[in-house]
Amino acid sequence: MQPVQLLALLAGGEALSGAGLAAQAGVTRAAIWKQVEALRARGVPIEARGAAGYRLPWTLQMLDEKQIRAALPAPLARSLGALEVHWELDSTSSELQRRGAGAADFSIVLAETQHAGRGRRGREWLSPPGLNLYLSCLKRFESGFAALAGLSLAVGVIVLRALENLGIAGAGLKWPNDVLAVTDGQAGGKLGGILVELSGEYQGPCAAIIGIGLNLRLTPALHEQAGQPASDLATLAGGTPPDRNRAAAALIAALVEGLRQFERDGFAAFSADYARHDLLRDRPLQVSGALGTFDGVGAGVDAHGALQVRMADGSVRRIDSADVTVRRA
Repeated sequence: MQPVQLLALLAGGEALSGAGLAAQAGVTRAAIWKQVEALRARGVPIEARGAAGYRLPWTLQMLDEKQIRAALPAPLARSLGALEVHWELDSTSSELQRRGAGAADFSIVLAETQHAGRGRRGREWLSPPGLNLYLSCLKRFESGFAALAGLSLAVGVIVLRALENLGIAGAGLKWPNDVLAVTDGQAGGKLGGILVELSGEYQGPCAAIIGIGLNLRLTPALHEQAGQPASDLATLAGGTPPDRNRAAAALIAALVEGLRQFERDGFAAFSADYARHDLLRDRPLQVSGALGTFDGVGAGVDAHGALQVRMADGSVRRIDSADVTVRRA
């Protein structure tokens, strides 16, 4: 029995005995225990209930390509270059990169788990199986890199549109690529992250691989491993996150529609929505980048998606790439 098979059996949330699982799989109870430990090491909170056996504290939905496709509008589903669900990858974005020129426009790759999930600036993205969403999309553009200014910010807006379609409120955007929970108007823990990687010609055809990690449910242990404040959709949805296949379909639909809009109109089509969800605007900030560290106040983003920071003398600095933290008052 492989971990994916064991997780699928436990997904219903009912307790299953080790002996019963072993008999069903035709393996020893020791082999079942080994796979339970493998899933626990990945962050899956499998409980041991004595003679009752093993169980999850809640039900979960395994990702299923057919269910995701069925939840998409038919014309949109037909327009996808690919829709693949994998048990484990190093990362969904790396998988699309390996396809190179052979990958069709709007190719979508999801994974139940990643062993080398990547965030911004090479940071690790925790990817426990069965709990969250890890998705990458390949989008080809005829214009060059310059026309893609603000793309990662537009994708942040697209993610929030998907959450709204799922009936989930209480999220905002932290420049340049973080989706955060919002409590009483203040930024809270990280809900998701966006990684955009470009390839191709500076002034000609190019491609963007857009990776999105979205927390649906985090355990206390995963909160500790995150190393920063984190949140999940279960918290925003009153304890139960949306069905993972439905959430994946909502995210894919919003991506296809939003990226087509970006291709037509650029970041201008998203700037008003970004401003509405901008968690750095009018906040005291500390900015760290290649030019050192300085303090200022968030002044929104410009037409190209660059962060604007108002300095003490009233001048405004334009920031293309940096780490930004909200300074404590």
